[in-house]
Amino acid sequence: MSIWWSLHLRREAASVPLARRLLLGAMDTAGVDPDISFDLSVALTEACANAVEHGGYGPADSGGYRVTAYLDGEKCRIEVADSGPGFPRRRVVRPSARPPSPTAESGRGLGLIEQLADHVDFTGGPGHGAVVSFDKTLKWREDALLGAV
Repeated sequence: MSIWWSLHLRREAASVPLARRLLLGAMDTAGVDPDISFDLSVALTEACANAVEHGGYGPADSGGYRVTAYLDGEKCRIEVADSGPGFPRRRVVRPSARPPSPTAESGRGLGLIEQLADHVDFTGGPGHGAVVSFDKTLKWREDALLGAV
């Protein structure tokens, strides 16, 4: 058995905790290990916050963004897509990139997603919106409803 859901959210700060709570509730109900749930919820929060802050003002700006999550017996895959200006052709975030200064108020989100997930893809280009996809191998509680068979 697997579950998936998709949300279309307004690009407003209040949408970020809504997406996070929905993900945490689904994972708790399914029986996902709380540590895995926490990692994925933080990564989702960062991806949604980026969509809210940077996901507009592109040629196809809809004023919103989309979150899709898929849980199955082995992994959870999450995708956050917006209609903003997209990523630059050469992405700046990479393990060897210089971290932001300790007093910087932003600049850590994409790197944090890379640290919390097993695999991350950043797609979309200038004028085509941005898509952040990430997945993580799931661990299940003993009382899990969906756990691996």
